Amino acid sequence: MTGHTRLKIFSGNSNRALAEEICASIGNPLGEATVTAFPDGESFVKINENIRGQDVYIIQSTCPPTNHHLMELLIMIDAARRASAQRITAVLPFYGYARQDRKDQPRVPITAKLVANLLVAAGATRILTMDLHSQQIQGFFDIPVDHLFASPVFFEYLAKQKRDRQLVVCSPDVGGMKMASAYADTMGAALALVAKKRKSATTVEAMNVVGEVAGCDVLLVDDITETAGTLTAAAKILRDNGAVSVKAAVSHCILNDVAVERLKSGLIDELITTNSTPIDTRGLPIQVLSIAKLLGEAIIRINGNESVTGLFRIKGF
Repeated sequence: MTGHTRLKIFSGNSNRALAEEICASIGNPLGEATVTAFPDGESFVKINENIRGQDVYIIQSTCPPTNHHLMELLIMIDAARRASAQRITAVLPFYGYARQDRKDQPRVPITAKLVANLLVAAGATRILTMDLHSQQIQGFFDIPVDHLFASPVFFEYLAKQKRDRQLVVCSPDVGGMKMASAYADTMGAALALVAKKRKSATTVEAMNVVGEVAGCDVLLVDDITETAGTLTAAAKILRDNGAVSVKAAVSHCILNDVAVERLKSGLIDELITTNSTPIDTRGLPIQVLSIAKLLGEAIIRINGNESVTGLFRIKGF
């Protein structure tokens, strides 16, 4: 497909490979822009082509280093606004700070809301994102938000897997039950829950399993993993309760050294994730699925003022 109506796509430095894949999937060239930094660390952006009156899409996951990538995105939006772009859509495959979405302690900020304010203040007129940690974050914006789900990409992959035993879809915490229920309904699987207690930001103590998993293959579903503490604690208690195998489908993977060591334990047979953020699998059993076609199709539909609902209409959401 070529010749989309006044469509210009640009990328920051957080996940340029994904941006290039998106452009290839829709047959639209990636726009020319200089996105770099001065020696003192300040970001510098220059859009190297005319975008006056154009429909501009800026692709940038706000993954680590989160603050740097967020600032890059804000500056790119400001540059596009000052260059007289007609519409500016910030495409955030991964929305950083999404877990700071409420006041759960005295005197703490709601940083997810602050980020929303910053994006709008910079000049974004629409947001395109995927699998927010909390769907209510859409309400932090006073501009349109198109919220996609990675589930169709996971379903396509999982449908090709041979199934010898009963499949149980399991949520590693109470907050993920709605997502797990939707997966279970779509895949014709049973449903289970691991009740957990979080000791700290990096340590989770799994408590018990609600549901029958003995003799079954279990699929854990979650929106994000960083330390893999929730996943590995859940996998251990599932295996203790008789699960034959444990796989995990996680939309966003930001694996640090702690996560790598935990995944080396072998408690999780396969971690299935997306390329919403750059991932170094480090020889671990991690399957990275591409969301480029999903995001590309969403961009084409938005550009043509068409509905994107059909891309993510999943029973239960």
